[in-house]
Amino acid sequence: MTRQRSSRSSASRRAPAQQVGKLRIIGGEFRRRQLPVLDSPGLRPTPDRVRETLFNWLGQELYGQAVLDLFAGTGALGIEALSRGAACVDFVERDPRVSAQLSANLTLLNITASAVHINDVQAYLTRAAKPYSLVFLDPPFHQQLAAACCHALENGGWLASEAMIYLETETSLAPDVPVNWQLHRETQAGESTARLYQRQLP
Repeated sequence: MTRQRSSRSSASRRAPAQQVGKLRIIGGEFRRRQLPVLDSPGLRPTPDRVRETLFNWLGQELYGQAVLDLFAGTGALGIEALSRGAACVDFVERDPRVSAQLSANLTLLNITASAVHINDVQAYLTRAAKPYSLVFLDPPFHQQLAAACCHALENGGWLASEAMIYLETETSLAPDVPVNWQLHRETQAGESTARLYQRQLP
């Protein structure tokens, strides 16, 4: 997923983001479509190979599902889910410029049943919740956010009874996840490790 890997200085936050890259959708209805990606510090799409692996894991289970994409960045994973039949995606991204580009890309694809929320993820997870069948969670590395977000999802009512949760962290981190999350698949790419969990009823 496209994520912010490091904190940004105040100067970089003020710098204008430029459209310099493309995000390619790799499967489903929007397959081979290319979307603008901003040149923003720490922002990069999840590699095609990692996305392809994840959605092979998920198979045909996305049709009609509600999806939550946290630390959304370019929205690569959420848009891929929509392309493959998800009913709706709520994207959460705190950077207003990145959020604006994500909204523009949804409009470009004529997607109207999804929403972009400009918010800090931890603050967002304190809101009144609704259950999601699939959650993408790829927090910035080395900021100790993964465990807090995982437990907020479990304890806050954000997960359907057998929800799938995709978690990407730095490889050096041993994730602290709720005890009722069963590891379904795992893969490593460079400095990151991707894990797919399935929630069991507590």
